[in-house]
Amino acid sequence: MEPNKDELIELGNNSEVLLKNPTFILTTNQLIEGTFANFVNTKPDETQKRESSYYHHRALMDIVATLQQRVAVRDQMLNETETEE
Repeated sequence: MEPNKDELIELGNNSEVLLKNPTFILTTNQLIEGTFANFVNTKPDETQKRESSYYHHRALMDIVATLQQRVAVRDQMLNETETEE
């Protein structure tokens, strides 16, 4: 079931709160930096460790990108509502 307009706006609002939360920012930045450091510091024969770090890094980036996308969708919907009025 597709979320309705009000639900998408609420998702965007909640996502923005999370993205602006200092603890969330600090935690995600530390995790992203840590996984990147693990990735670049692996030895050539540590393929499994390097791949694991890469996928962990990608997952963290995907979470942040999804939250940012929800904010963008909310903003677009609110702008469309304003232009209709």
